[in-house]
Amino acid sequence: MGELVRLDVEGAIGTIRLDRPKMNAINAQVTAEIRACAEEATRRDDIRTVVLYGGERVFAAGADIKEMGEMTAARMALWGTGLQDAFKVVARIPKPVVAAITGYALGGGFELALTADFRVVGESAQVGVPEILLGVIPGAGGTQRLTRLVGPAKAKSLVYTGRFVKADEALALGIADKVVPDADVYTAAVEMASQWANGPAVALRAAKQAVDDGLELDLDAALRLESALFAGLFATDDQKAGMTSFVENGPGKATFTGR
Repeated sequence: MGELVRLDVEGAIGTIRLDRPKMNAINAQVTAEIRACAEEATRRDDIRTVVLYGGERVFAAGADIKEMGEMTAARMALWGTGLQDAFKVVARIPKPVVAAITGYALGGGFELALTADFRVVGESAQVGVPEILLGVIPGAGGTQRLTRLVGPAKAKSLVYTGRFVKADEALALGIADKVVPDADVYTAAVEMASQWANGPAVALRAAKQAVDDGLELDLDAALRLESALFAGLFATDDQKAGMTSFVENGPGKATFTGR
């Protein structure tokens, strides 16, 4: 259990909870604890899906500028690589991940939210990459994950201006997958995550790998990856349960064990 980030587990859902008042500023300790929680969520078979959450008031307002401000380029290279590596671990959790965004998700906080598969956003929340206003650029995946999500022109507009994006625009851009009243953000994120809690865990892992890794490959290589992952699932108990149930009872009635 970390001091500033913890992994809470209820049922099959693990919540990676940032808890560094007041704004969940991301410093070296928070970074290390995010990584540790993501690694634990990856290892644990009882966790089938994950929610990223910063609490009722704010998701994460960005990196700790006081810690960053006096760093040399050499020191920042190490710090930034560590932050990117921690976020990669979150992005590669082989389970569905939902970010529950309240208040602000800015800079590094927004980049953390971008590692999730889906984002549930509160009505009054705002997201963005305002690093340009500090004379720098996003350095924890913002220029890359945002571009893959919304396309280069829209990403450049947000990165070049550093402006904050309100919930309705985030939904229109495809940054948010669902907008709900502020008080309902975490409940809605858990509800979204719950739909996969009893699903075929190995197939869900394969689906996530096929989509995420396939984006980095040319089409032929991506199709080969998909084919290999598809064939491999025929060695799982869930494939046998799913197809037997389909034949005997029709679609959508299988009980999966995650093996």
